[in-house]
Amino acid sequence: MSDPYIPTDPNGRPLPGLTERLRLDKWLWAARFFKTRALAAGEIDKGRISVNDQVAKASRELKAGDRIDIRQGYVTQTVVVRALSTIRGPAPHAQMLYEETADSQERRRVLSEQRKQQVEPAATIEQGRPTKKDRRKLADWQRWSASSDE
Repeated sequence: MSDPYIPTDPNGRPLPGLTERLRLDKWLWAARFFKTRALAAGEIDKGRISVNDQVAKASRELKAGDRIDIRQGYVTQTVVVRALSTIRGPAPHAQMLYEETADSQERRRVLSEQRKQQVEPAATIEQGRPTKKDRRKLADWQRWSASSDE
């Protein structure tokens, strides 16, 4: 059996904070999927994160090789854990902690293309909200219009 994947910096040194096991919320934070651990834990509690096709808890311990499905908005990313780190480093180091599956990349590409081809909601509004100038004209017109009721 080969050695586990150990991410290294450009100088060939292993990344700091590598460990064997780590909580799911800490890993999501360290891999930069969420800005804070609290946000990661909140998304986990809402059921938007699953590990190996099972709904996860924030305290679930991850290990290298686990598959994580992360639903953010309308996109679901599927990543495979390559390494575990307790330190939130720069983005290039965080990207070494996981690998996105080919299916996930293809799904995201297709969704992106579909969004580009859809109609912009703002373009469907013909008039929209009147400006201050338009409201003044309307009020002035109503004040001087002749009506048969009077």
